[in-house]
Amino acid sequence: MAGGNRIGRKDAQGMEELIRLYIREMKLSSGFNRQRVFEAWDAVSGASRYTIDRFFRDGMLYCTISSSVVRNQLYFQRDVLVRQMNEYLDKDGMYVRDGKEGPVIRNLILK
Repeated sequence: MAGGNRIGRKDAQGMEELIRLYIREMKLSSGFNRQRVFEAWDAVSGASRYTIDRFFRDGMLYCTISSSVVRNQLYFQRDVLVRQMNEYLDKDGMYVRDGKEGPVIRNLILK
């Protein structure tokens, strides 16, 4: 078969790695990663129904919470929540790092 696009047996890669490469090549990683971070917030915080708005940029996750009581409780758990969300993203393995080292979420801002 002519052409250099064929993958040989030695070059074969797993489906997870191929998906990561596709996301990176199509420049979809920022939107995909943002959705993964929001999913981690919902899974770890337990406050998804009180979360009105979310924004993620440069390692900072901003969440607007509708209940002042819930926001206050979450405020005192920020460090634990950040650590647990990073563990969630690391364990999941689908976050596309694009060569960046360190934790995905560095800080949580509650409004």
